[in-house]
Amino acid sequence: MHIIIIGTAYPYRGGLSAYNERLARQFQQEGHKVEMITFTLQYPGFLFPGKTQFSSEPKPDDLKITRMINAVKPSTWIKTGRLIKKKAPDKVIFCYWMAFMAPCFGTIARHGRNSKTKMIGLIHNMIPHEPTVLDRLFPRYFVQAMDGFVAMAGSVVSDINSFDKDVKPKLLSPHPIYDHYGEKVDRSLAAMRLGLHEQNYYILFFGFIRQYKGLDLLLEAFADKRLREFPVRLIVAGEFYESPEPYLKLIKKHKLESLIELRTKFIEDKDVKNYFSVADIVAQPYRSATQSGVSQIAYHYENPMLVTDVGGLAEIVPHYKVGYVVDVKPEKIADALVDFFAHKRAEEFKVNIREEKKKYDWSRMTETINLI
Repeated sequence: MHIIIIGTAYPYRGGLSAYNERLARQFQQEGHKVEMITFTLQYPGFLFPGKTQFSSEPKPDDLKITRMINAVKPSTWIKTGRLIKKKAPDKVIFCYWMAFMAPCFGTIARHGRNSKTKMIGLIHNMIPHEPTVLDRLFPRYFVQAMDGFVAMAGSVVSDINSFDKDVKPKLLSPHPIYDHYGEKVDRSLAAMRLGLHEQNYYILFFGFIRQYKGLDLLLEAFADKRLREFPVRLIVAGEFYESPEPYLKLIKKHKLESLIELRTKFIEDKDVKNYFSVADIVAQPYRSATQSGVSQIAYHYENPMLVTDVGGLAEIVPHYKVGYVVDVKPEKIADALVDFFAHKRAEEFKVNIREEKKKYDWSRMTETINLI
């Protein structure tokens, strides 16, 4: 088949780019012709909370990536749609994650429509973790332009249904494993590279920091006196997408300064394997969620996980099998962490992870997309 993927890709950085590029490579491995069309401007600067949108990694030489979409310039949407119509691919996959992109993606699909091409929405979030009024107004325009949808969590399917009263196919396929950051490295080597003491246990909080990610809940849990019985440290690895002050005040309030490693910058791809190779357990104390790329990095590196019972997280982290699913409460998070270290559960969880991770091969995602 000839497939075009619309969405974030190099030179943009982050989990969405990583996802889209890995999906493109999977289709290529299966023998399909794949093109990616991405942005010349993705967000106006005032809408982006991080320091930069752009990657410092080298350009991938195995992918065809064309930059032509300006997210705030409708003429580029129409131009992109006309190009798609001319090429008449078998499938166009729109990697959708926020309402801001709905007018852009919906217009591209309408102008690209032809008798051959299927327009498919690959939905990360239909309604974001921190919704605004736009999230009730814009998505319908995008949804109406699609021929079908693939979601990665049951809650996302429900969100799509709230905008689509038709009988368009809505298929579910879990977020595949992020296996492109390299293989696991020796723990002592990872600790040395990160400047950490390998004799400590490490809890890892990974990814950009916003209120819905619940880092404050994890800090409150980590202050539990029972955890002082173990040589355990907390690594916070990711860029602040909001003011760091509330978190720094919590750390000071509980006198945790010497027990927390703050690596609060964007973590480059080449460094990801070191953080997950040194981590004993990965904590995701989210207040809201759909699916999570962090969980799928943890699966690749065979890290036990602690997640809160929100969105689709419990669907991919079987409780007491590969980790813990707990209520969104600091005391419940603390109880699980104490259980993990006190009963030395890492090895039993890892045995189960090796079996469970087989569910999340990229071929399952492409098979699902191909059903539409």
